[in-house]
Amino acid sequence: MLGITVLTALLACASSCGVPSFPPSLSARVVGGETAQPHSWPWQISLQYLENNRWWHTCGGTLIASNFVLTAAHCISSNQIYRVALGKHNLEVEDEEGSLIVDVDTIYVHKNWSYDLAINDIALIKLAEHVELSDTIQVACLPEKDSLLPNDYPCYVTGWGRLWTNGPIADELQQGLQRVVDHDTCSSSDWWGTTVQKTMVCAGGDGVISACSGDSGGPLNCQLENGCWVVFGIVSFGSPWGCNTFKKPVVYTRVSAYIDWINE
Repeated sequence: MLGITVLTALLACASSCGVPSFPPSLSARVVGGETAQPHSWPWQISLQYLENNRWWHTCGGTLIASNFVLTAAHCISSNQIYRVALGKHNLEVEDEEGSLIVDVDTIYVHKNWSYDLAINDIALIKLAEHVELSDTIQVACLPEKDSLLPNDYPCYVTGWGRLWTNGPIADELQQGLQRVVDHDTCSSSDWWGTTVQKTMVCAGGDGVISACSGDSGGPLNCQLENGCWVVFGIVSFGSPWGCNTFKKPVVYTRVSAYIDWINE
């Protein structure tokens, strides 16, 4: 069923996915505290875990079907209980209008995920129920298999991660412009070197705008010429020297390299 859903999304993105009812303002950033327009990224989810009778945000993710969420493998721990919050803008507003809390059925972590090498950092979360799509809850499109974006292509990362290195977690959803850095550049010695594999994509690295801790698992949103948004990357890792380190762009799992795995 998921494979059929994904195929439909690829063939009919303009009508079924990737077109928010509330268009985003494309000038904000994540690190720096700029806030996204409410519900302008309606496929963005908050992955939350239970601790001391309270739910805590841990990672982002992307709704790609009415009962499937895409996130990063490193966000998942086998000893945690998770839930997914959809249609959220402000995480501090418990009964936010247009939002929905859904339990998790099954989590599929890529069998070749390696924490040490940060490769295959991808996971699928099957929700306990199908969610009803609305103006505030929509699905993102997936990119065409093995597709690449050119150097300097403008994309946006979204999430509730830290507003600056070691800073506070955001209450309201943040967004930030992240321009794609091609593999040849990002794998050069003064950038990320051999750490970056071809199943990854780099974006950012200007030392000003970046994702940060807590944004993990969330989408790198890239708008295609037809106007629809695709989730081209999943926030995987960044620089140990800080969230917005020059020539150390955020590294994302490249979703187009995993289309077959998602369809399975």
